[in-house]
Amino acid sequence: MKNYFLPLLLIIVSFGYSQDNKNEEEVKQLKAVVQNAQTDQPMESVHVVNLNEVVGTITNEKGEFNIPAKVNDTLFITFLGFKSQKVRVTNDMFKFKDTKISLTELAYALEEVIVRPYSLTGYLEIDVKNLPLNNAFQYSISGLSVGYEAGSKNPSAVTKVLGAILNPADLLRNLFGKKPNQMRKLRQMKEDDQIRDLLASKFDRETLTELLQLEKVDIEDILNNCNYSKSFITTANDLQILDAISGCYEDYKVLNRKR
Repeated sequence: MKNYFLPLLLIIVSFGYSQDNKNEEEVKQLKAVVQNAQTDQPMESVHVVNLNEVVGTITNEKGEFNIPAKVNDTLFITFLGFKSQKVRVTNDMFKFKDTKISLTELAYALEEVIVRPYSLTGYLEIDVKNLPLNNAFQYSISGLSVGYEAGSKNPSAVTKVLGAILNPADLLRNLFGKKPNQMRKLRQMKEDDQIRDLLASKFDRETLTELLQLEKVDIEDILNNCNYSKSFITTANDLQILDAISGCYEDYKVLNRKR
C-alpha cells in the first residue's frame, strides 16, 4: 500500500501545481489596434480600460495598445468625438496578433455655441447682481479629519451632516452594502494612472458607470446621501466624483466597524 501511496501523492501535487500555473497564466498581454471605422486610419491616444482587471492604457501613434487581459474580459474603449465601445476578449485575439477594433465617429450637429452662460452687460454693478451664487457650503466637525459639503446654508443642512455622523447605519449601509464587489474596485481605479487621467478628462459618468457597474442615478444617490451639493454632483469631473465616492466609502467602513 505504501508503494502506491507515494506516486499517488506526487500525481496529486503535480496536478495541483499545474492547475495553479494555468490559473496564473490566464492573464496575458493582449495586443490590438484601434482604427477609425470610416477611414481605416489608426487612432492615437485612445483610452482602453479592462473593466474586469481594472487597468487602463492608451494607444500609440500606430493605434496599437497592450493591456493585461484574459478570455471573456471586457475592454471599454473611448475617444472624444467617437462612440464608446465594449469588446469581449476571445481566444482568437490572443492567437492572432492583427486584431483591429474600429470606432465610429459620432454624427452630431453643434447648433449653437454659448460662450458666456450669463447675460453680462459690461457694467460691474449690474453684472454682479445677475451672477448666481455658489450655495455649496463645507462643514467640519471637531474630531473628524474630513469635511462635509451640505448644499444650501440652512438649518436642515447642518442636521443632515450631524445625521450622517450619528446615524451611519441608516445612511450608507443600504447603498454600499448592496454593491460590495463594485465598491472594492474603487481602490484599484485610484491606483491606475491611466484610468485616473481618463476620468479627469470626462464629465459624462460613462466610464464610471461601466467600471463600477452602477447607474448614474446610483452615483447621484450615493453623493446626495454623503452630503455633496447638487452643484458639485453636476459639475465635477469623473475623477472628482470617484474621489468623493471613495472618501464616502472609507467613512462608511470606519463607521461600520465601530458598530
